[in-house]
Amino acid sequence: MRVRFEKRKQAPIWFKVALPVGAVILTFLLSSILILFAKVNPLVAYFRMFEGALGSWLGISETLVKAAPLVLTGLAVAVAFKGRFYNIGVEGQLYAGALGATWIGMQFSSLPVFVALPVVTCVAMLFGAFWALIPALLKVRLRTDDVVCTLLLNYVMTLLVGALVNGPWRDPVTNWPQSPDLPESVLFPVLLPQSRVHLGVAFAIAAVALIWYVLNRTTLGLSIKAVGLNERAAAFLGIRPGRTIVIVALISGALAGLAGAGELLGLHGHLIETLSPGYGFTGIIVAMLGALHPVGIVFSAIFVAIVITGAGAMSRYTGVPSYISGVILGLSLISVLALFLLNHYRVRFEWRRGHHPEQRPAEGL
Repeated sequence: MRVRFEKRKQAPIWFKVALPVGAVILTFLLSSILILFAKVNPLVAYFRMFEGALGSWLGISETLVKAAPLVLTGLAVAVAFKGRFYNIGVEGQLYAGALGATWIGMQFSSLPVFVALPVVTCVAMLFGAFWALIPALLKVRLRTDDVVCTLLLNYVMTLLVGALVNGPWRDPVTNWPQSPDLPESVLFPVLLPQSRVHLGVAFAIAAVALIWYVLNRTTLGLSIKAVGLNERAAAFLGIRPGRTIVIVALISGALAGLAGAGELLGLHGHLIETLSPGYGFTGIIVAMLGALHPVGIVFSAIFVAIVITGAGAMSRYTGVPSYISGVILGLSLISVLALFLLNHYRVRFEWRRGHHPEQRPAEGL
């Protein structure tokens, strides 16, 4: 038998939808091997995971709270990737947004909510956009590698936040390594009673609709897709690739900064070093699992949030370590990357027998 890859002209819509579903199923099958090593029935473990995330109002609300930053970071990655700006620095841009919101929020202790809240949110987005602009300009002007630049800037920003909360911004009351509590006027209001669902969840939903509209109904969206498909061909059509990459970086950074504002203003109320449990990096998984499509990102973010939220309940009831959630997310990325190869290539199996092969009709996928 010989395996051959053939270039696929165009995969049908149902096939593109089925690939992420197949990746999730493959992920659960592979993760079941590790769960079996823990001497636990995988079906019981997965039931407890979904029950913990969706079996009560508390679980559902916490899943929504965790899904909101994942939607925003997933959108940030998707927009950047579609415009040929490989932004691995969403985590740093998230922290940049939180830093900007903290700085400006401490200045607005006496302003009313309808003034302070929009200003702080916009400043957070501006700080995130600025942090993404640096590697974008380096890529456009100096042809530096955007993957390396954005990745390293993550550590620059997180170390800067650590220096601030351990130095000049340390809380003078508790002397704990965190900023002073921000005034109530800049905090996101809670939207649903008996939960932590805050205004940031609504911002995430609005961002999905806005990004979908920009990508599919505007000339900017056409330019982004054209540059992403072929930069030289886009330039031949009159599109300026450098300008488009810079715009894409600004949009991506602003979305990440908004995610940082949500974590800061919606949950914590003060800046800390551990503000994000890695939402920026997890956004890459969310974006890839959602096929870089805004609607797909919503479903993939909810799936990832279910895994993160339900892992604790699964661990308490079955004894499976909660770190299995990280394994599941890692395997989901590997699975989706492997299966998405089928979007562009068809796998052909050719059967041969003996020295005078009688070749069967090629079977393909």
